[in-house]
Amino acid sequence: MSKLDELIAELCPSGVKYVPLKQIAEVGTGSSDRVNAVDDGEYPFYVRSKNILRSNRYLFDEEAIIIPGEGGIGDIFHYVNGKYDLHQRAYRIHLIDPNVNTKFTYYCLSANFKKFIIMKAVNATVTSIRKPMIENFQIPLPPLPVQQEIVRILDNFTELTAELTAELTAELTARRKQYEYYRDELFGRNYDEMILKSKRDNVKLVSLHELGKFTRGKRFVRKDMREEGVPCIHYGDLYTHYGTSARETKWFLEKELAQKMRFAEKNDVVIVQAGENHEEIGIGVAWLGDEKVAIHDACYIFKHCINPKYISHYLRTSIYNLQIRRYVSEGKICSISAENIGKALIPVPSLEEQERIVAILDRFDALCNDLTSGIPAEIEARQKQYEYYRDKLLSFKEVTA
Repeated sequence: MSKLDELIAELCPSGVKYVPLKQIAEVGTGSSDRVNAVDDGEYPFYVRSKNILRSNRYLFDEEAIIIPGEGGIGDIFHYVNGKYDLHQRAYRIHLIDPNVNTKFTYYCLSANFKKFIIMKAVNATVTSIRKPMIENFQIPLPPLPVQQEIVRILDNFTELTAELTAELTAELTARRKQYEYYRDELFGRNYDEMILKSKRDNVKLVSLHELGKFTRGKRFVRKDMREEGVPCIHYGDLYTHYGTSARETKWFLEKELAQKMRFAEKNDVVIVQAGENHEEIGIGVAWLGDEKVAIHDACYIFKHCINPKYISHYLRTSIYNLQIRRYVSEGKICSISAENIGKALIPVPSLEEQERIVAILDRFDALCNDLTSGIPAEIEARQKQYEYYRDKLLSFKEVTA
């Protein structure tokens, strides 16, 4: 029997009481804004993000839990002990009951707050929360020695998981650099190198306009997307979900709306037209599914006559990005026209050579990005293992007074 099992058997064998946070903690927001952030500030500055900024002033000197009031609800938690600055739309949870361990409460929130908020919400997504929602979150209250032992176990497990994840992430970063190196080596690292390489290998350089035809998708919004129906690709998912090729979509549209859309067909390449930074503008995914797929209006459908995966790998090269970067309109949202994407030159070797290049790059790409194998899957497995163990430790039989 472990020490934790012994403590539970001795101190709370019949279960524990659950109480709302408002009975054991103060909940409030800060008063600062991002303008208060300075790069080398003396104090940590918690905003509505996983990233911690710095500030030259502090609003609180305490042990507390910080969560955002907007964005990242249920996914972002900070534990702080000391002086800190706080954004006006971030919440502090300061425990006032001496029989409740702050770190224990932090782990309880990490494990269960998102599920609690979603149950209370009208929709499946929650964009903002208010003080009463936080105050009504239920916390289990085992005796303090039990809380402290759970914190000790989870602190150790958190540290071990972080170390393993850091090692895997470093390996993933190295693999991605290796993929990028070979990709750029195959296509040319800069414009002059691409020209020389094409002449040496007797490979024709053509513009994307010469190679195929661009058609812009039609507008739909996130709330139109469903878990079944007509397959669709939203531009934002090209950055977060899809790799260089896809056979299935993450989301779907209802048939009535889909009738108004424009579709990519098998072997078309879907190229993103808009995004938050110029480095990702113009990347693409080769659509290899047998079914037609509706395309968002911040994307272009590119029809062509060569290997689609050869094109999608090329659309992630440094030389391609250098060619189109000058044409990207920058602002809150960056964008580029089909006319300007079409100006980019691409080397077009024989189909056999295209297949050879794709085979090489696919091996690196799969190791880096395939969610069913390789390093990302291992990182995800470590995180799920941690969450399973954490949730099991924080599950208590509830007793009523």
